[in-house]
Amino acid sequence: MAAPSIHPTALVDPAAQIGEDVTIGPYSIVGPHVTIGSGTRIGPHCVIDGHTRIGHHNHFYRFCSIGGMPQDKKYAGELTRLEIGDYNTVREYCTLNTGTVQDGGVTRVGSHNWIMAYVHIAHDCLIGDHTIIANSVQFGGHVHVGDWAIVGGLTGVHQFTKIGAHCMIGGNSSLVQDVPPFVMAGGNPCLPAGINSEGLKRRQFQPEVISVLRDAYKTIYRRGLSLADAVAELDQQRAAAAPEAAVQLQLILDFLAQSTRGIARK
Repeated sequence: MAAPSIHPTALVDPAAQIGEDVTIGPYSIVGPHVTIGSGTRIGPHCVIDGHTRIGHHNHFYRFCSIGGMPQDKKYAGELTRLEIGDYNTVREYCTLNTGTVQDGGVTRVGSHNWIMAYVHIAHDCLIGDHTIIANSVQFGGHVHVGDWAIVGGLTGVHQFTKIGAHCMIGGNSSLVQDVPPFVMAGGNPCLPAGINSEGLKRRQFQPEVISVLRDAYKTIYRRGLSLADAVAELDQQRAAAAPEAAVQLQLILDFLAQSTRGIARK
């Protein structure tokens, strides 16, 4: 493995831990409490500070601000963290902040995510794996985003909102309530519009599993049930389903049990 390649104009604190084959571009700044894993590329004019741990083979494009203090008036300088996994692409002018002690003290981004320009990931957000977050998406604090979710450009997400795994959120949406796994939604306010069947097909979900999920969507949104009654019906569907479908129904049930803002419903 090659030694790090650090441009002469970059300012890297001697206490920072820089892995092998890391590239740090012109005029970038890396603080003392930063760890950068091997193969990661930092473009020009980036600032990476705070207690930030970055995994392997990530690519941060120019003018990113990574590990800055939370934009929370309660923050009083406590030691909080930002943790980023592996193989993420973070495009220009993105801002990712550390957590707060009012939550778990950590903002966490998983692996294999595609984060486009001008995205803001606020304090205490938890972003899963394989997500696509389009240009100018703005996440308030404490937002959770599940694996494989897609969030369209110019979307604003209220603090404490949860977006389930395999969701697809349309561009220019406004989310103030949770969107359960597998659901397509969009608009202002953001409302459900069916399940993300095309996305599930691309991820090799079997037709019979997609059919079960489509029926689950109807149980939540189309049959006039209260949420409590819909959950009871979903639990019965899970008990009767084949193992592959039962796992996905359990994912929905777990999400609904953890929802704190209520789910988006027409």
